[in-house]
Amino acid sequence: MAGHYFLKKRAGTVLVYGALFLIAFYVVSPLWFLVVNSFKNQGEIINDPLGLPASFSFQYIRQAMEEIRFFKALGITALITFVSVGLIVLVSSMAAWLMVRCKTKMSSLLFMAFVAAMLIPFQAIMYPLIQFFDTLGLKNAGGLVVMYGGFGLSMSVFLYHGFVKGVPLGIEEAAFIDGCNVFQIFFLIVMPLLKSITVTVIVLNSMWIWNDYLLPFLVIGNSANKTLVLELYFARITAGQFGNPWQLIFPAVFVSIIPMVIVFLFLQKFIVKGISDGAIKS
Repeated sequence: MAGHYFLKKRAGTVLVYGALFLIAFYVVSPLWFLVVNSFKNQGEIINDPLGLPASFSFQYIRQAMEEIRFFKALGITALITFVSVGLIVLVSSMAAWLMVRCKTKMSSLLFMAFVAAMLIPFQAIMYPLIQFFDTLGLKNAGGLVVMYGGFGLSMSVFLYHGFVKGVPLGIEEAAFIDGCNVFQIFFLIVMPLLKSITVTVIVLNSMWIWNDYLLPFLVIGNSANKTLVLELYFARITAGQFGNPWQLIFPAVFVSIIPMVIVFLFLQKFIVKGISDGAIKS
């Protein structure tokens, strides 16, 4: 009887690990495909896209970095991402905190408006939005930052709102009695307690802004100061007049995603915790 139970448990463990292996293979295989083809020339990619390269030479990666003006585009993309995410974190955290602490019908209505905004697709408002910003003279990098800040608020407010509910009100009351003003209470008392959800908001919005194509294309277009994704797109158009320049596309995509992969690997432990805590407390 004990032997039958042991075999049954062992078979279940084998099935679980087998399923996990298949899922891991399914997730990792596109990344493997990207990496191995980043070290091949055009002929190797076409003839054997799944095989290993004849030699792991970095010449194609260097050429791709030159074609997409990697370091300039990296700086522009990093600046837009940093300022946009900073704006989202600052506004959404303060708004969520005030809506939680000020229990009124207006605050509840405002929170419902933020949640409802998550359901509105960008494509439904993109042309009126672009025309409006063009009228204001903000069809540039500055306007792009403002747009990102607006579009990132709804989800970020939702996450912060649920998390702020878990912050004890007594801590803020004690700080107020000790002489802290509203800004000191928020930045010195509340904000440090929101570290995990703040990291989650930073990572999610950074990945979205870093990899976004449509909004920068509509706002910046083929200007002198393009993001990494736009540089990759226009370099591919220029080089692909007589076919797909695979030896440019694969290494360019590879170097473009490396910064976000590094950020994600260092901060991944906060993501699931922040999302699950915020969703449960909402």
